[in-house]
Amino acid sequence: MPRKSVAKKVEEPSSDDVSAQSDVEMQDQQDDKMSGFKKFGSQYNVDTPDYTDSDTNPNTTANSVAGDSAPADGRKRRAEEMNMRKSMYGKKAEGLRASKEDDTIRRFRYLLGLTDLFRHFIDTNPNPRIKEILAEIDRQDAEETKKSKASKVRKGGAAAERRRKTEQEEDAELVREEKHGGHNETVFRESPGFIKGGTMRDYQVAGLNWLISLHENGISGILADEMGLGKTLQTISFIGYLRYIAGITGPHLVAVPKSTLDNWKREFAKWCPEVNVLVLQGNKDDRADLIKERLVPDSFDVCITSYEMILREKSHLKKFAWEYIIIDEAHRIKNESSSLAQMVRAFNSRSRLLITGTPLQNNLHELWALLNFLLPDVFGDSAAFDDWFSQQNADSDAIVKQLHKVLRPFLLRRVKADVEKSLLPKKEINLYVGMSDMQVQWYKKILEKDIDAVNGGAGNKESKTRLLNIVMQLRKCCNHPYLFEGAEPGPPYTTDEHLVTNAAKMVMLDKLLKRMKAQGSRVLIFSQMSRVLDIMEDYSVMRGYQYCRIDGSTAHEDRIQAIDDYNKEGSEKFLFLLTTRAGGLGINLTSADIVVLFDSDWNPQADLQAMDRAHRIGQTKQVYVFRFVTEMAIEEKVLERAAQKLRLDQLVIQQGRTQQPAKNAASKDELLTMIQHGAEAVFKSKGPVGPAADGELADDDFDAVMRRGEEMTEKLNKRYETLGLDDLQKFTSDSTYEWNGETFQPRKKEVGISWINPSKRERKEQNYGIDSYYRKTLVTGGRTENKQPRIPRAPKQITIHDYQFFPERLAELQDKETAWYRKENNLKAPLPEGPDEDLETREADQQLAQQEIDDAEPLTEEEKAEKERLIEKGFPEWNKRDFQQFLNGSAKYGRTNYEGISEEVDGKDAEEIEAYAKVFWKKYKTLDNWQKHLGVIEEGELRVRQSEEKKRLIAKKISMYRMPLQQMQIKYTVSTTNKKVYTEEEDKFLVVMLHKYGVEGDLIYEKIRDEIRESPLFRFDWFFLSRTPQEIGRRCTTLISAINKQLDTVKAKGSPASATPSRASSVATNGSATKGSTTKGKGKGKKK
Repeated sequence: MPRKSVAKKVEEPSSDDVSAQSDVEMQDQQDDKMSGFKKFGSQYNVDTPDYTDSDTNPNTTANSVAGDSAPADGRKRRAEEMNMRKSMYGKKAEGLRASKEDDTIRRFRYLLGLTDLFRHFIDTNPNPRIKEILAEIDRQDAEETKKSKASKVRKGGAAAERRRKTEQEEDAELVREEKHGGHNETVFRESPGFIKGGTMRDYQVAGLNWLISLHENGISGILADEMGLGKTLQTISFIGYLRYIAGITGPHLVAVPKSTLDNWKREFAKWCPEVNVLVLQGNKDDRADLIKERLVPDSFDVCITSYEMILREKSHLKKFAWEYIIIDEAHRIKNESSSLAQMVRAFNSRSRLLITGTPLQNNLHELWALLNFLLPDVFGDSAAFDDWFSQQNADSDAIVKQLHKVLRPFLLRRVKADVEKSLLPKKEINLYVGMSDMQVQWYKKILEKDIDAVNGGAGNKESKTRLLNIVMQLRKCCNHPYLFEGAEPGPPYTTDEHLVTNAAKMVMLDKLLKRMKAQGSRVLIFSQMSRVLDIMEDYSVMRGYQYCRIDGSTAHEDRIQAIDDYNKEGSEKFLFLLTTRAGGLGINLTSADIVVLFDSDWNPQADLQAMDRAHRIGQTKQVYVFRFVTEMAIEEKVLERAAQKLRLDQLVIQQGRTQQPAKNAASKDELLTMIQHGAEAVFKSKGPVGPAADGELADDDFDAVMRRGEEMTEKLNKRYETLGLDDLQKFTSDSTYEWNGETFQPRKKEVGISWINPSKRERKEQNYGIDSYYRKTLVTGGRTENKQPRIPRAPKQITIHDYQFFPERLAELQDKETAWYRKENNLKAPLPEGPDEDLETREADQQLAQQEIDDAEPLTEEEKAEKERLIEKGFPEWNKRDFQQFLNGSAKYGRTNYEGISEEVDGKDAEEIEAYAKVFWKKYKTLDNWQKHLGVIEEGELRVRQSEEKKRLIAKKISMYRMPLQQMQIKYTVSTTNKKVYTEEEDKFLVVMLHKYGVEGDLIYEKIRDEIRESPLFRFDWFFLSRTPQEIGRRCTTLISAINKQLDTVKAKGSPASATPSRASSVATNGSATKGSTTKGKGKGKKK
């Protein structure tokens, strides 16, 4: 039914006037757009479905639900507008089709001029129009050849090269160029002027010129620079070229991973701020607003959205005739049968661009899928593409040359070492570690649990699945035994040194991080397993390292916050924990210079992506990559297989080539060989094996492991550098069985013969004699004899944190007590950790510390009593969590609201909070980062004051009326009036509900929504009943602003009585006023 409304004042324009004015303005705008449609911007297809199959259909919002009840003139006006829009979009789409045909002719001419190889693929296209274009090109070429021969006969051989165009030829060419805007090539020698946020590097300008040349020749391409070389900037600069030089403002569609949406938006704002960017993302309601207000009215140049949103909002996006469709991380469409690949192929566009930093994963068919997306008129038949290359398998060199010819026009691939001279090459070191005693025992258990499969005796049907499971379990064991249920001692579970000592990788990591911390480095730690990161978090807390974390379950907003926290100036975050796949894309962490790969990914590209989070443009330090490898275990074979694949990828793709179809997954024999590698040595061992296996690693041992790691890394790299393409294509894991002079290769026919025997069970000697048992018990007292004298327990001391506000004297007494303990037990001062160049300084510090130990004296009785008194003056029972909750409570309730703060701090009452707060506000400047803590509290208090001010405004407004729902008057601002969709009755109800529930708190707008649905006043008001809490909140904010301005105006005039009716006058005039308003509301009242 039609919406009810309260009539506005007489001087405001009527709805008919506003509608008429809007019609005129809209017609003018559409006429302007029609006159310039040859720019092909903001185009719609008319032969696509209407807005009926999307969950954010703007036509199903409140403004169009009136249906048959809407006035006839309104339906007619909307129908005329829709017809006008369809007519305009139809003409623009027709212009785009004409432009695409011209691009096709130029594209075919260009490609056929490079090599006749493209004619083979074009001829396979069944489209008759393609054949007509090809025939026309051949006809024109034949005429040119004929004229050339005739000219040679008349004027001699050289005249053919100087033949002038006829007038008709020149006129035809001028008309064609005028019609399609010409094709004058643009070449930039330096960073373009429309790039505002900085200066492009030379190779980035070269990449821009390459993209421009593709555009001039009507070709789509793949920008495949190595990660970190600024592909995003090159793409943005190309869109800037289209806008400022070519006069093509859009629309462009950019599809990116969800995690990089905000980064793309920031990059556009930085480099080309004038480009109108629409980020299509959010929940259903937010997207509906964006589509209605920006997408449908064409008020954007570039639409950036995620792959998921393309599938959800396909009905809207496929209506547009896009200038460019740009897809970041192009491997997402390498499977042409996926939903995303099929949908983006259905979109209408003039050109397309793929962006990828890892084209090396593509096999021959996947490469065809990408080329088919770029140029479907050239690469239309996958079977013809595969058949043509399969015919040349006999000659490897020939196929490589042909692939190079095919890829050269479409693919630009550069690496950092070639173009970025200021970026130091990263240094990779494989650190080989052993296994702790617990790891060895679990490794044995895994192998023994399925010894038949380990020995190759399992059936063919399920054998590979069993082997894959064994591989996964062995890799978990190499990382940390606590990944298995029941391995960690407990309950109770403690965060203690056993986290480190029970895993050799953790021992190595612990030693490495101490060195990196001392030299001022910051570290990224990658692992495939999120549960490894759980252990890392416990370890970081134990060592006091500040950290951030991202894994696959991290929310998008939390991911952005973590990256910003780590990269901000002066950040104290030392570690960033990431899973390899979740942290590999769209993340810039150049503030770190150390990368630790705790385990290796099956796909070497995933590890390269992880390294490039730190090793990219903007990095000013030398980047070191430490890869942990468990020696004589499955991880060695995983690393070798990855190195083999990486070398093959480098050979075939780095020069614009691709590899032939191959199985990416490991075969059954490869899995079996990986499992068997080192298994026999593990079964024979009776304790920890390899470096860092006994839970300790001295400085000399650590240096030796580093040197050995460098040597073995260099040996591994050299091994694969000598292999050529033919060698690698015939290469299997059989040739990786040699290691350190020993061959591990089993004969395939004798897999079941060379058995690995599980460890023998050793019987423990049992003494069942009662006399001997009691005799031994009496001698030892029931305890195991301790052969080494024990060092006396260190004196009990408390850990002092700055937020506990202990007197400084306490730290002095504890240092004195510790020095005496070391002197009494002949303990020497340790050498402080740090870089080798500071060795003299560290040795001097060690001598000073030793001097303090030598001169130490025990605490006197008076000093011991003083120590106890000083402890009582601090807050030893307050931990870091209590302190953070105190800050949050102070920000939420105010610094003096002790009752409120106590609700935030667990286990603390108001008296304890008051005692702590008094000391805090006296000594808060002694805290580290006290300005940050103070800022948090002051910002919160400001919000509290603003909330109280809003409450005061609402209360004052309500108090001015006896019956606010009937008498309240709200004076709207001009901007509010232009956007009104709420009636005054609805607005007054919202103000009354704000007075009832307040303006801040949990679920306020949900409660107001429930009140609306339960109120009989709005039983038939569909619009008001269908508002979401978010929409109600936005309206309430607008109303508070309007009330504030109204009260300020009344206060300035100094006559509140004249501005609003008093209680007495309101009561006296209530009947007539209300009656009049109701009468108007049922008549021609206007919407607010």
